[in-house]
Amino acid sequence: MHDVIIVGGGPAGMTAALYALRNGKSALVIEKTGFGGQITHSPKVENYPGTISISGNELAEQMLDQILNQGAEIEIETVTGVEDRGSHKVVRTEEGSAFEGRTVILATGVKHRMLGLEGEEDLVGEGISFCAVCDGDFYTGKTVAVAGGGNSALQEAILLADKCAEVIMLQDLPKFTGEQRLQDVLFAKPNVRSFTNQRLTKLLTEDGVFKGVIAENRVTGEAHLVLCDGLFVAIGLIPENEPFKELAELNSYGYFDTDEQCCTKTPGVFVAGDCRSKYVRQVTTAAADGAVAALAACRYINEH
Repeated sequence: MHDVIIVGGGPAGMTAALYALRNGKSALVIEKTGFGGQITHSPKVENYPGTISISGNELAEQMLDQILNQGAEIEIETVTGVEDRGSHKVVRTEEGSAFEGRTVILATGVKHRMLGLEGEEDLVGEGISFCAVCDGDFYTGKTVAVAGGGNSALQEAILLADKCAEVIMLQDLPKFTGEQRLQDVLFAKPNVRSFTNQRLTKLLTEDGVFKGVIAENRVTGEAHLVLCDGLFVAIGLIPENEPFKELAELNSYGYFDTDEQCCTKTPGVFVAGDCRSKYVRQVTTAAADGAVAALAACRYINEH
């Protein structure tokens, strides 16, 4: 029986494990792919307190080493559900395992919606980015394209327009769908160009270096070349919370509908990180959630 079982090995999950262990509790972290979550997509992280510059992979490795040094147990398996048995929970996996814990922290994260183009995965962090706050400085004085037209894409582009020589907006719908206020701010900037009805069909590279994209007009079928130094993809995030909807309320977008207390409707079950409803999704806010959820789990154990 573990004191705390954490589903997800991103910054939120690993911080939760750290805080649980530092409070004298046993912690098991179950991760289905690789530790680090979305932060591993960033070639450089320069907005993490106390660290001038570090790659996302290095930061993830340091977090993992830290919790292993504190005594964390880890399992590489895919969690399919959690059973609430009152005094304890049973976490079941696709591989057939069943782990028992007094509390569970769901730190399932999100995944970025991808364009589905050939070679896309290989270019993530090497020309393709998802976060202007994280990676925008690397494109100072350069030309970037932004795929998307909702609020997230517009917000990303506004940040990029203050750093980049040119920002090219590529929206696949007939119009931009983000708030008019954001559109007014963005399109008033002289270094922003926008195109609608644009379906991205190919990523261009030269000797493995990203060079741009080919976009096809959905109405006319005309294709044109968009040369740029980087492509920011902002076409949505996908939470993977459906297996846990009986334990924690989901909002209309599929995120855990909890506040910063990280509690759920199920006693002993907590949530942390990008998987919960929030305005800001950054490595620092994920880590903060992990600490809050772990301390809440420790209090729950101490009181029951």
